[in-house]
Amino acid sequence: MQLEIAPVGDRLDLYDELAGGWPEFMTKDPTGGLYYRYFDQFWPAFSLLAVDKETGRAVAKAHAVPFAYDGDPAEGLPEGGWDWVIRQALHDRLDGTKPTMVSALEINIRPDLRGSGLSGLMLTAMRDNAAEHGFTDLVAPVRPSGKHAQIRQPIDAYAYATRDDGLPVDPWLRVHVRAGAKIVNVAHYSMTYAGTLEQWRSWTGLAFDATGPVDVPGALSPIHCDVEQDHAVYVEPNVWVHHRI
Repeated sequence: MQLEIAPVGDRLDLYDELAGGWPEFMTKDPTGGLYYRYFDQFWPAFSLLAVDKETGRAVAKAHAVPFAYDGDPAEGLPEGGWDWVIRQALHDRLDGTKPTMVSALEINIRPDLRGSGLSGLMLTAMRDNAAEHGFTDLVAPVRPSGKHAQIRQPIDAYAYATRDDGLPVDPWLRVHVRAGAKIVNVAHYSMTYAGTLEQWRSWTGLAFDATGPVDVPGALSPIHCDVEQDHAVYVEPNVWVHHRI
């Protein structure tokens, strides 16, 4: 497959072919709306689209944002993870603060091509794009792709678990480490989703009729359900990684 990987530009119609692919409850993060509503206006150079030159179809996309951070990313990054970095990037954009590094937000592969190695190619393209814009650090609040199968395992154990070859047991963390990234720290409340019990029932098809933790397919940790207060809250942990470019 011959690919063209470039900023999305005016090809939003192709970008829309890659919409979806996430559990419905993951579309309810209010902070995500701050990014996806404005990414093509505020950070057009940091959203990449991969197109098959032969068919003209989109095969993958990669989203990132530049942001300002006055600490050493190798020493630790904020617990707020994905939600935090989106808000930080937006604040920087609105008040004119010069960004100091780039954070990856999402790499999404067309479903029929997942497992084909495209995620590594898009990560390399994201690193190269950050370097072309003068940045020497790329970070990412990684959503570990295998954690949903270990939903009750504490993220602090899962994030650092390794195989016999020393690489992470998690497939997506493994892609980053193979590309040269270092695992920095866990972002314990990287994404937060709240809703009434009726909303959660509509998002998941589950009963949400008992107070306590609820295991939801696709979630990385149990959802906190409170029947008396008629709400449930999902706090998703991610894992910060750091690429020195």
